[in-house]
Amino acid sequence: MVQKEFKAESKRLLEMMVNSIYSQKEIFLRELISNASDAIDKMYYRALTDDTLAFNQEDFYIRVSADKESRTLTIADTGIGMTEEELERNLGTIAESGSLAFKKENEVEDGRDIIGQFGVGFYSAFMVADRVIVNTKSADSDQAFRWESNGVDGYTIEPGEKTEAGTTITIYMKENGEEDSYDQFLEENNLQSIIKKYSDFIRYPILMNVTVQKPAEEENGETEEVGEEQTINSMVPIWRKDKSELSDEDYTNFYHEKHYGFDQPLKHIHINVDGTIRYSSILFIPETTPFDFYSKEFEKGLELYSSGVLIMEKCPDLLPDYFSFVKGMVDSEDLSLNISREMLQHDRQLKMIAKNIKTKVKKELQTMLKNDRENYEKFFQAFGRQLKFGVYSDFGQNADDLKDLLLFHSSAEKKPVSLAEYVERMPEEQQYIYYASGESIDRIDKLPQTELVKDKGYELLYFTEEVDEFAIKMMREYEGKEFKSVSSGDLGLESEEEKKESEETASEHKEMFEKMQNILGSKVNGVRLSKRLKSHPVCLTAEGEVTIEMEKILAQMPENQGVEADKVLEINHQHDVFQSLKKAHEENDEATFDLYTNLLYNQARLIEGLSVEDPVAFTNDVCRIMK
Repeated sequence: MVQKEFKAESKRLLEMMVNSIYSQKEIFLRELISNASDAIDKMYYRALTDDTLAFNQEDFYIRVSADKESRTLTIADTGIGMTEEELERNLGTIAESGSLAFKKENEVEDGRDIIGQFGVGFYSAFMVADRVIVNTKSADSDQAFRWESNGVDGYTIEPGEKTEAGTTITIYMKENGEEDSYDQFLEENNLQSIIKKYSDFIRYPILMNVTVQKPAEEENGETEEVGEEQTINSMVPIWRKDKSELSDEDYTNFYHEKHYGFDQPLKHIHINVDGTIRYSSILFIPETTPFDFYSKEFEKGLELYSSGVLIMEKCPDLLPDYFSFVKGMVDSEDLSLNISREMLQHDRQLKMIAKNIKTKVKKELQTMLKNDRENYEKFFQAFGRQLKFGVYSDFGQNADDLKDLLLFHSSAEKKPVSLAEYVERMPEEQQYIYYASGESIDRIDKLPQTELVKDKGYELLYFTEEVDEFAIKMMREYEGKEFKSVSSGDLGLESEEEKKESEETASEHKEMFEKMQNILGSKVNGVRLSKRLKSHPVCLTAEGEVTIEMEKILAQMPENQGVEADKVLEINHQHDVFQSLKKAHEENDEATFDLYTNLLYNQARLIEGLSVEDPVAFTNDVCRIMK
C-alpha cells in the first residue's frame, strides 16, 4: 500500500483550512452531514434517468455514531458512494468538488440544490481528527474502497469491504489539549445540539442512538437507561410548507423552538419568492424589547440557511439597523458563499433579499398601524425609539421610509398619534406642526410655552425621548408642513394687528430689557417681551437649530463639547410680576432690579429643567424677597 502525497498547494490549503478558514470546530459536523446529504441527492438524480437504480426515500438516511472508548465519531450515509477514481479526485485534491461538477453536469434546477460547492468541507474533519478513514462503495461498482489519512502527510487508498452503496467516515478524535476539549464531540447531548443547530432541515433523516429512560423489565415502577435510535433532525422546515397548512400556533412554536425570544411575537411574515432570486423567509415582530437591545452588546441579524443548512446564526446584512428588532430566518439556494460557508460574499443576491425584506417589514408595520392599532402601539412602545434613530441616522436618508410609522403623544387625543393623523386634523389656517419637548408628558403639559398654542386650539405633539427632536430636525417637514417647537422664536400665530401692538409695547420697554440683558450678560442672547405667555411670568426660548432640550441631551453625552442653545428670556408684560419689575426700573432701585432679574432668570431655568448655575446665590435671593 503506497502512501500518496497531497499536492503542494493542497497541503498548504489543508493547513490553512484547519487553522483559519473555520471559526468554530463544531462546523466539521455540519460539513460532513451536508456532504452525506449531497451523496443521497446524487442517487436521487441518477435514479430519475437510470432505470437500473431505484430510489425509495425511506431507504436513505444519515447515521451519526459516537464511541467514547475508541474515541471515534462515525458519519455514514446510504448515498451514491465513490469509485477509486472519484476518491482520488475528490479526496486526493483539496478544493476538487464532486458536488459542483455534478451540479453543472446535471443542471440541477428543481430546488434540490447541492450545497457542496468548494470541495474543502470534508477536510474540516482534521480540525478535530488525528486520523480519518473513509469506507465507500459506488453504486456503479462492485468493489468498495478505503481512503485513510492523518492530515498533511498524505493519504492511502486500498480495496475495502462494504456491501451496499454509500460512504462511512470514521473520525479518530484528537486528544484533549489545554484550550481544546475534543471529548465534547463524542457527547450525545452535544452532538444532538450541533445537528439541530446546523442540519435540522437536511431533507433526509439523521439517525442517532439516544439514551432514553424506559420502565425496567421487572415492572417494579423503576426505570432504566436504554439506547434507542431516533431521528434527530426535523427534515421539512416550516418555511417550505404551504402557508395554508400553518396556523398562528405553528409560527409561535417555531419562534420559541428557535429561541428567538421568550415573548409571544406580535406578527409573523412568511415570504416565498421564486423569481430572479429564490428564497424563503419567516420573520417575526417581537412584543418585548430584549434586555440588551439598546446596548453595544446587541447583535442584529437573521439566521441564514443555504438549502436548509445553517450558514450564519446572525447575518446583519439582511436587516437595516432601524429594523434590527426583527427576528427570523432566510433560506436561499442562490447565495454566493465563500470557501468556509460561514460568511457571505457581499453580492447582488444578498442585497436583493435585504431590500425585499425591508419592504415586507415596512408594509407589515403599516398594516398593523392601520388595522391592529393596539398591537402596533405595543410594538412602538418597545421599538419606536429604534425607528426614530433610523430617521435621525445617516443624515436623514431613511426618513421617507419611516416617517409614516412614527407615533407621538397628542395633547388633543391624550394618546399616541401618527403624523398623518395629526396633519389630517389640522385646521386650514394652521401653518405648522407644533411640538413641545420634555422629560415627561406631565411636565410638558405644564410648560408655559405651550399656553398660546393650546389657547388657539391647536394640537401639540409631546416629545419625551431624547432622540425625538433630533429626528424631527432631520425631517424638517411632513406633507409640506414644517415642524415648529413651542420654544422657538416665532410661532407664527400673531395677526398683523397683534404684531403691531407687540412691537409698540416692546419698544416702550426697550431700555428696561437692555438693562436686564446687561445684568445677565452671556447667559442669554436677549430679553424680550413674550408673545406666547398667558398666565406665567417668564420662560426661556431658543434661537437657532439647537433647542434647550437638545442642549440638555448633548450635555449628557460622553464627548460633551459644551454645545448650548442660544437662549432668550421672555417676560409676560401682563403678569403682576412685570409691574414689580417695571416699578424697580422706573424708581432706579438697582439692587431690587438686579434681584428680580436674577430671580426671573433662575425661575425660567428651573421651569426648563435646567440646573441653577449658583444655588447659593439663588437661595440668598429668595431669602431677600422673604424679608
